[in-house]
Amino acid sequence: MSKDRDRTISRRPDGTWANKRNDADRATSIHDTQKDAIAAGKRLLEKQGGGELTTKGVDGKIRSKDTIAPGHDPNPPRDKEH
Repeated sequence: MSKDRDRTISRRPDGTWANKRNDADRATSIHDTQKDAIAAGKRLLEKQGGGELTTKGVDGKIRSKDTIAPGHDPNPPRDKEH
């Protein structure tokens, strides 16, 4: 899995949510809700062949990490969070 594809969802000072690739200077997309930003991040990672999606809460602390794998996994791990 390539680190250059990993993404972070975080809240901006204006209250919107940014979907940003970790090695980028600017956000890929801006969303009104965290849910929309997470969905956009997952779609992009699926298209790009997988990666790690890190979600930060309102306080800026890491709230969740989710590995997005490419393709369909017939035997996915039993993840209690997702």
